[in-house]
Amino acid sequence: MRTALLQSSGRPGSVGENLKVLDDAARRAAAAGAGLLVTSELFLTGYAIGDGIPRLAEPADGDAADAIAESAARHGLAIAYAYPERDGERVFNSAQLISADGTRLANYRKTHLYGCYERDHFTPGEQTVVQAELDGLTVGLLICYDVEFPENVRAHALAGTDLLLVPTALLHPFQFVAEHMVPVRAFENQMYVAYVNRVGPEGEFEFVGRSTLAGPDGVARTRGGAHEELLLADTDPVFLAASRAANPYLADRRPGLYGSLV
Repeated sequence: MRTALLQSSGRPGSVGENLKVLDDAARRAAAAGAGLLVTSELFLTGYAIGDGIPRLAEPADGDAADAIAESAARHGLAIAYAYPERDGERVFNSAQLISADGTRLANYRKTHLYGCYERDHFTPGEQTVVQAELDGLTVGLLICYDVEFPENVRAHALAGTDLLLVPTALLHPFQFVAEHMVPVRAFENQMYVAYVNRVGPEGEFEFVGRSTLAGPDGVARTRGGAHEELLLADTDPVFLAASRAANPYLADRRPGLYGSLV
């Protein structure tokens, strides 16, 4: 499956403009043969919008979800987008996967919130592994800081995730996460990892781009720079199966020795 990574911060504060940016990216991705488009963290609203987060937050089945489902069906590709999700009085930092026919397949709430800014504005999620089947692949969802905890990615590996989608908002000077940590996560867990970042200055933050899709061999299939762009890379289930056979980390585990970890 060809996967498109939308490395963009969109138009912070404007859901309507971000829906237009996403629809145009979906059109271009589909024309390039992609079956899946993935956005950066909080793409729907912007990241550094402070008190605008609760005002712009929407439920998982809200108007924006309907608009994105229509876009997915119109262009014939699945879309994974990140947004602030309202559930009653609580707001979560979430990502939702919608199929190419407009069906909502999976919704994930970020479990590990980064820094005071996120802890002040969001409630942490409680479910580590959220998955869906897409074009013969088991697709999982994490968000940004979540992937920096090896336990999260290993949990996905044990649950059979083939392609892990990670919308992110990686800040300067932590480029090494995109450049080194994400490929290592893909290798040690024998999966593909699509890590999709925001880019440029936004409020008090500066996002570094460098989005990547890393394979189970630890090699980046594509890597972004420090500007907005639409990146494309393929996931190959045949290569994934061969890599897992050659690198049997999961089979060689000794869980009885790991009790001290929890």
